[in-house]
Amino acid sequence: MRTPVETGGRFTFANWEESPVGAVDAVPRLAHARVNNAFTGGIAAADTACAYTIAYVGENVGSYSGMELVSGSLDGRKGSFVLEERGSFDAGGTVCRFEVVPGSGTGDLTGLTGSGGFTYRHGDTSVAYTFTYEMAN
Repeated sequence: MRTPVETGGRFTFANWEESPVGAVDAVPRLAHARVNNAFTGGIAAADTACAYTIAYVGENVGSYSGMELVSGSLDGRKGSFVLEERGSFDAGGTVCRFEVVPGSGTGDLTGLTGSGGFTYRHGDTSVAYTFTYEMAN
């Protein structure tokens, strides 16, 4: 039987590029965003690639979903994997849950499953995350 491992750390984000889908001033409205993150701690990845679809239901209020390609290491095991992310946001910040896309682990991370999350408050320069995972091998 596999034993879940809990890990965590922090990440910073950069290069937020958001583009509207449809009318810019409509509510509700959609947007796409591309973001790069740098993870430290249990997940070590200098430059992830994220793609989000955002639904604004008010001024600075809404939800989003997306995918993040993480290439680096997890507690010293090298490889890559994809996180599927779902979150909500308001004027105070963002709450997000994420899960490893089944079958996306490569290298030493082949067989990776897991989930985690984070809470970001506007103004934070880095964000704490938690991640619980298991390895098939």
